[in-house]
Amino acid sequence: MGLITEVLTFPVAPVRGVGWVLRKVVEAAEEEYYDPAPVQQELAALERALTAGEIDEETFDQREDELLDRLEEIKRFRESKQT
Repeated sequence: MGLITEVLTFPVAPVRGVGWVLRKVVEAAEEEYYDPAPVQQELAALERALTAGEIDEETFDQREDELLDRLEEIKRFRESKQT
């Protein structure tokens, strides 16, 4: 940008800065929300609970389906971000 452009657009610089910060916050929130590690850990804990007899097969199946659906959602999101 040229000097004149910088001078003329200086009053909107804070707006651009706020926009940048908001984009970074959204990116960080998406990264945390779409992280597969906690879901995988929960799947492992669920399997341990079933093996230990803490939950029954029906509860396991229901929760496992929910977690696998969540992993599929994460996979689709990550694939859409790559394209």
